[in-house]
Amino acid sequence: VAVLDIDICGPSQPRVLGVLNEQVHQSGSGWSPVFVDDNLSVMSIGFLLSSPDDAVIWRGPKKNGMIRQFLSEVDWGNLDYLLMDTPPGTSDEHLSASTYLSQAGLTGALIVTTPQEVALLDVRKEIDFCRKVNIKVLGVVENMSIFVCPCCKRLSEIFPATTGGAKKMCEEMNVPFLGSLPLDPTIARFCDEGKDFINELPNSPAVKSLNEIVKTKDDEDSLPASVV
Repeated sequence: VAVLDIDICGPSQPRVLGVLNEQVHQSGSGWSPVFVDDNLSVMSIGFLLSSPDDAVIWRGPKKNGMIRQFLSEVDWGNLDYLLMDTPPGTSDEHLSASTYLSQAGLTGALIVTTPQEVALLDVRKEIDFCRKVNIKVLGVVENMSIFVCPCCKRLSEIFPATTGGAKKMCEEMNVPFLGSLPLDPTIARFCDEGKDFINELPNSPAVKSLNEIVKTKDDEDSLPASVV
């Protein structure tokens, strides 16, 4: 499995995966991605910056060129899955990925939203974008659907689903709804620290919900080799 971070202006995968201070090396076969584990590698522009605080102030053509390099000049090895982390919206990064992978058997897009209508307004546009560029929507995940108090484990609705949330939107737009994930402060802390919360917190509500989402998708079909 490989993760390609194409959020050029806000690369976060190096921190989330715990490899923030690693560097990319170049060989005769191209850039070598950074390995998080034996079966998990990642590539991000974050590895090419002199400091995590450096701003990437690029226009579209330069972003496009960087994404093309990531896809064509990185020695990924033999992959079962290539996951691409994109920024929100329907801009340069999304157009570049859909264009460069149009002949590569792209499996589809997994869309993540939060329950409130302000977020769903943008997500509807992203679903429409996928349809216009012929990318299958594999499904929608609703993140931060409820808040899990770390002290009493009480559940609260932080982002009210005033229009029915992601599930209602999926019904209206005829796309699969895969499930919801709670807002768990422990998960946020683990992401900040680059720790593997799935293995370290197997009984947390968020991990249990995530496993249900994976099981839901596995029951529907078996995914081929490349996923955005």
